[in-house]
Amino acid sequence: MTMTQHRILVPLAPGFEETEAIAIVDVLRRAELDVVTASIGEQQVMGAHGIGVGADCTWEQLDESSVTAIVLPGGMPGTTNLRDDERVIRLLQRLASEGKLTAAICAAPLVLGTAGLLGEGREYTCFPGMAADLAQWGPRSEARVVTSGTVLTSQGPGTAIDFALALVATLVGSERSREVAAGLLVRSAE
Repeated sequence: MTMTQHRILVPLAPGFEETEAIAIVDVLRRAELDVVTASIGEQQVMGAHGIGVGADCTWEQLDESSVTAIVLPGGMPGTTNLRDDERVIRLLQRLASEGKLTAAICAAPLVLGTAGLLGEGREYTCFPGMAADLAQWGPRSEARVVTSGTVLTSQGPGTAIDFALALVATLVGSERSREVAAGLLVRSAE
């Protein structure tokens, strides 16, 4: 049983960053949140480092209307595959227009920018090597995790647990985030 009415989508595209996707899904599920992974292609998805993962469903099987938050893992070419998928862009825009959580890590803030969710003074971070690609939306923050309204961003595989804990804190509160962090033997990102 989940603690909230949130349904969090983690879309998987060929070439996704495995550490980020798995850490995010794992931490959110430890917090007893409803998380679904959906592949934008075949249900079995090959990550950037040759690790195959079976998504919970394909995008065609996903009930988009049930999604209340979206978290994008990075990786290449996973990020460009997400960026080039109109279904992903439309869902990001719908969630943002409804004031719902949109989040991305590593290279994936590029997808948020493409969807029009960065810029206008919104602070963000990303993988350092992607800073030039995202510069049109303002300078990259050096913080490991950045919360700017309903948009959360993070830097990469080494920040994935902090990012996931920040997602938990945003969705169900700091106390639950600290409980999950303690169970993982990590300090909360707060």
